[in-house]
Amino acid sequence: MNLATLPLIVSLLTAQAPAPARAPPPAATAAPSKVAGIAPLPGQPNLWVSNVPAVPPELRQRLDQYLEARSASLSDVSGDGKQMLISTRFADTNQLHVVEMPMGARTQLTFTDEPINQAKFHPGNPQVVYYLQDKGGGEFFQVFKLDRRTGRSELLTDGKSRHENLRVSQDGRWLTYGGTGRNGKDTDVYVAPTSDPRQARRVTEAEGSWYPVDFSRDGSKLLVRQFRATDDADLHVVDVKTGERRQLTPKEGKGSVDAALFTHDGQGVYLVTDRYSDFAELYRLELAKAPYTAAPPSLTKSVKWNVTDVALSADGRRLAVATNEDGYVRLSLLDTRTQALSPLDIPKGVAFGMEFPHQRSDMLAFAMGDARSPMDVWTVDLKSRKPTRWTRSEVGGIDPSLFTEPELVRYPSTDGVKVPAFLLKPKGRTGKVPVVIVFHGGPEAQSLPTFSNFAQFLVTELGMAVLVPNVRGSDGYGKAYRAMDDGVKREQSLADIGASLDFIASQPDLDASRVGVYGGSYGGYMTLAAAALFPERIKAAVDVVGISSLATFLQNTQAYRRDLRRAEYGDERDAEVRKVQERISPLNSVEKIRAALYVQQGANDPRVPQSEAEQVVQAVRKRAPDVWYMLATDEGHGFQKKDNRDYAQMTALMFFEKHLGTPRPQGGGASGSK
Repeated sequence: MNLATLPLIVSLLTAQAPAPARAPPPAATAAPSKVAGIAPLPGQPNLWVSNVPAVPPELRQRLDQYLEARSASLSDVSGDGKQMLISTRFADTNQLHVVEMPMGARTQLTFTDEPINQAKFHPGNPQVVYYLQDKGGGEFFQVFKLDRRTGRSELLTDGKSRHENLRVSQDGRWLTYGGTGRNGKDTDVYVAPTSDPRQARRVTEAEGSWYPVDFSRDGSKLLVRQFRATDDADLHVVDVKTGERRQLTPKEGKGSVDAALFTHDGQGVYLVTDRYSDFAELYRLELAKAPYTAAPPSLTKSVKWNVTDVALSADGRRLAVATNEDGYVRLSLLDTRTQALSPLDIPKGVAFGMEFPHQRSDMLAFAMGDARSPMDVWTVDLKSRKPTRWTRSEVGGIDPSLFTEPELVRYPSTDGVKVPAFLLKPKGRTGKVPVVIVFHGGPEAQSLPTFSNFAQFLVTELGMAVLVPNVRGSDGYGKAYRAMDDGVKREQSLADIGASLDFIASQPDLDASRVGVYGGSYGGYMTLAAAALFPERIKAAVDVVGISSLATFLQNTQAYRRDLRRAEYGDERDAEVRKVQERISPLNSVEKIRAALYVQQGANDPRVPQSEAEQVVQAVRKRAPDVWYMLATDEGHGFQKKDNRDYAQMTALMFFEKHLGTPRPQGGGASGSK
């Protein structure tokens, strides 16, 4: 399993016992915000807005089909390979479903107000499902046990601490997860017998962030990752009964632990790490030789890209290997006896979440999608090498061929950097078109060519181009590239914003005078930085749960993640580091901003707190009163509930249409409504 960004990603998991029906939210008695003029949205009292105008009916009409797009992710596969446990949305939030044949019915298992995105079958009894769920976007995930026969879910954890990285041993005896119950700051690894899962005990109890990774097949040993930063992690093996722990990776130096699992006999470990090269490669470690002091032989030396995920067949003879090649994910099979690597012929796109049924070696399951089709669940028959699709997610009845395929481009920046980016252009347009630059979060994430109804609407309906750069600091292009924005080097990385604007100006069909920027989380920081540092070149900016001040963000983010973020952004307690952070924080340059600004925020965000949004809204309004602001009181780091997400997207698109001055499309629109 890919572990590279688990503590850092914008988590989609969310903790509330299933309810039979959705209850109306309680009436608000006081504004949840200090922003002037904020008021609840009529009909959606959980959304509070200031200066955001009503959505025109004609825009809503054009958007309706796009907003109905859904996807399906793979949570688990039953031991016999006959049931796929998936997460998909049919109402307001992602819920768990089972699919029992290719293209069969998606039978819903959970019916809650809050989304569920991570779950596991009990290996010996697929009528039992364990899952993680949050409440209100606060990311304090809880572990639940679902009895599929009764439809009832039982809370297994304390209801208040944060829990993550749920795993179940293949022998069905043990359940494990990470949790902050000891002190609210450090993440320990808990193990519980499935026969009495409330009797959980800590098998690690140390400062920092520790996460379970994989059980040996007999359930006697557990791999544990000690995470300090994306480029600084260690792998340990723990005896489940005694708690004895031994480090497997070298005690000197540092490197990533992107994926790890036990060999079939439990005497070795397959490890994906960038410790020994610029890219993450696959290695086999022997437990008897650990801790290693020198590099073991690489099993993927011939692949000059990151290995992102691995999965082992039931007989231990095949290892599925995923590699990220310029944003596209390729799947291969490694013969564990001969170490020969052979590619699997699957459609070009992005694949996630590989799983072998634990009783079979002839089937590999995974989720896959591309820029024109949402994520769906697939399998490959490893005898015939034939891929089979199990789900087909809807895109509002629109023919996907009308959507735009991105072009992979590269353009120069400072320090010899060439920025890779995906460019989507509207079809059949003449003359120069406006451009929206979309920055990813992380910052160690990577924009991939996956389906975005937001981007496709901008291109297909509004006639804008969309540029999606992977600026320095992004994952996927080697650890040297990923480290180029660490700490005070972030100041130099902001040059990639200017390089993106220069690229737009160099293109004959892109209008450099009508550029908007959009991003969430760290992408929100980049959006605000673009508006503040390149004020004459940005016309409109939409900041979603973004950082406005690096120093105040580090002071106010949740305690369990503060040290993890300091490893990336630098320690604000160091006076020299703080000087740089203050210099490149958009909040300290708001007087330069000339772009129209729209800020969207979740009130329960544990990562980038509400204060980051409101301080920049209030500061910019001193010069430009027409700043738009939206606050969702039942969301956290992003918008996972359909009504909230729909409104956020509709108003962001309305904002770009207004400020980038795009004329109405002339024919060829996907919805047919102009």
